[in-house]
Amino acid sequence: MPASRRRPPLPRRIARIDEAVARRINARRTGPAADAFWRLFTGAADHGKLWFAAAGVLVALGKPKAAARGLASLGLASLVANVVGKRLLGGQRPALTSIPVSRRLDRSPTSPSFPSGHTASAVAFTTGVALGSPAAGAALAPLAAGVGYSRLHTGAHWFSDVVGGAAIGAGAALAIKAVTSARPLVPTPAPTAGTVDLPVLADGAGLFILVNPGSGKGLGRPDPAPLLAKRLPAADVHVLQDGDDIAALIRDRLAAATPPAALGIVGGDGSVGAVAHEARLADLPLLVLPGGTFNHFAKAAGLETFDTALDAFAAGTGRAVDAAELAFPTGERRTVLNTASIGVYPAFVAERERHEGRWGKPLAALIAAVRVLRRSEPFEVEVDGRARTIWSVFVGVDRYYPVTVAPIERRRLDDGLLDVRILEAGGKPKTRGAVALAFGGRADTLVARLPFLQGPPVIDGFTAQELTIASRGEDPGYAHDGEAATDTPGERLRLTLLPGALRVYAP
Repeated sequence: MPASRRRPPLPRRIARIDEAVARRINARRTGPAADAFWRLFTGAADHGKLWFAAAGVLVALGKPKAAARGLASLGLASLVANVVGKRLLGGQRPALTSIPVSRRLDRSPTSPSFPSGHTASAVAFTTGVALGSPAAGAALAPLAAGVGYSRLHTGAHWFSDVVGGAAIGAGAALAIKAVTSARPLVPTPAPTAGTVDLPVLADGAGLFILVNPGSGKGLGRPDPAPLLAKRLPAADVHVLQDGDDIAALIRDRLAAATPPAALGIVGGDGSVGAVAHEARLADLPLLVLPGGTFNHFAKAAGLETFDTALDAFAAGTGRAVDAAELAFPTGERRTVLNTASIGVYPAFVAERERHEGRWGKPLAALIAAVRVLRRSEPFEVEVDGRARTIWSVFVGVDRYYPVTVAPIERRRLDDGLLDVRILEAGGKPKTRGAVALAFGGRADTLVARLPFLQGPPVIDGFTAQELTIASRGEDPGYAHDGEAATDTPGERLRLTLLPGALRVYAP
């Protein structure tokens, strides 16, 4: 009896409704053409294929935000329906003997009956899209209703299975909307690194500071010259010109009869990294004035404004922060303050930042991941001697958050480790790689529940003190501290953590 097919058994009233709906549908004579149509239609929705295709159409029509919300809703609904609902309630599907032969599926489902996963996915995707684009949702609604009916017409489910799946799908879409619309919690900032006393250089005497006028171009920042003249009138200020070599300029000053007691830089992460390398080698403290577009290092050090940095300089307060050394077979060495990466990660970050203003980071990340992986091929590398096929390797100096292959920020500058995230390729589809690149390990776990994307984890994350990466084929290129390399001096890169290697003026 239908009432005994679930755990716990169905109420008799619902069981009677299921039987009545099944009898009515099975008694209708629809003809072989209609039966074939519904079999094909329900097959098109297997494994979410219909909805992935619909998402592609939405992206092509300029609605990537609605498509992303629909797919996220589908993923959550699929997880709840297949992993939770079927295991807890389960139940037997309608008996094949009651289904007209012309309607039966070529392969009868063997999973538990409740809920209908097809319906859950259909309603989740459509509702998720509708919450972002009501017109697109209305256009998709007949497809979702058709999927639900197809499960009844082919005898794959009872009516209550379809209703339950629809409820799960709608709930998943509303949950995704609630999560993505919620205001993010702002964590209490942790101390960025251990404090140290640094030289107090009155009026900037003994400070050699470089100014990169091209950093942060187009952001409307004021000319730093008046502020430097007011706060650091005795400093040696050099405005960089085309063709200037930062390392040569600093080494010339260090070789002078009266070498500087501290170095400074007005610029973005690339300029800061170049000056930091010389400061580290000379064991001099560094003054960082955030003049770039993103200023990741300055923000991590609590240097949000010029005044904050200059106040710390005037007080002689600072932090001993971690850095890393990037070494090449040629003997060349470079200092890494924030991150180093190879593969598609630098291109992904650049593409994501192009779309953040319009779509926000989560959706911009998905758009960027799809576009970058679509035009790329995996790379063959060795990571610490182990051959791997990868899309990208991200290495952060200290731990980065969130825990994804494409993290955004770090909260400390003295963790004393390298944070490594590897996006594996191998035989895994680009679809799964794109989701993992955009959203990270948790999203990959959810997507891996889909039958056609199953497999071992895509993201491998670990910490280390040293890491060696060698190319085994096409050079994947690399970047560090926001600067893409145009010349790779050798095919083997070694990154070594240097705890507390740099002293920076900071509050």
